Amino acid sequence: RKFYYITLLRDPVSRYLSEWRHVQRGATWKTSLHMCDGRTPTPEELPSCYEGTDWSGCTLQEFMDCPYNLANNRQVRMLADLSLVGCYNMSFIPENKRAQILLESAKKNLRDMAFFGLTEFQRKTQYLFERTFNLKFIRPFMQYNSTRAGGVEVDNDTIRRIEELNDLDMQLYDYAKDLFQQRYQYKRQLERMEQRIKNREERLLHRSNEALPKEETEEQGRLPTEDYMSHIIEKW
Repeated sequence: RKFYYITLLRDPVSRYLSEWRHVQRGATWKTSLHMCDGRTPTPEELPSCYEGTDWSGCTLQEFMDCPYNLANNRQVRMLADLSLVGCYNMSFIPENKRAQILLESAKKNLRDMAFFGLTEFQRKTQYLFERTFNLKFIRPFMQYNSTRAGGVEVDNDTIRRIEELNDLDMQLYDYAKDLFQQRYQYKRQLERMEQRIKNREERLLHRSNEALPKEETEEQGRLPTEDYMSHIIEKW
């Protein structure tokens, strides 16, 4: 059995706001072990942002103010090889170097995946998926922009703050958009080239059939019988 790694990336600001709303409604990741290099992080390495059973009802400001919030740069962290930076041990290497290693690791793993798409480009994502895996979906993907994150009204200062908290995700998303468009354009060019070749072959076949006399065309359609072929072989 062969497995393929695929993922969908999302605009970091929208994704962050969506996770905040999710947490605000009582969602937690308590069952996540955050395994890295064969062990789970200690409470000192990964402190909690809240006390109690969940963080329901937290404000956006509270969500942004927690320095241990795993929502920050979640997409980079989920894609990168954390063992390269000592997992959740923040004192393993300097913070700037850690960030750069994580970003480059996430980019590499994204490139090496069999497929990735972008939530903001549903139709193109569907096209690339179908061309990559040689299949066809029954229905076209729909672009729904009226998400819970889309219904959150935030001012420009808050947006800039979210972008700062998710700087690595912002860089990864810009990189992913560029790579995504390159792959999309390549697949479209390849499709057009294949169609031109198919059309040319069909025209050549049509012309060759028109050039043959009707009798010869009919003769070409007749196959020798088994008895006739046996007779020829015996004579030789």
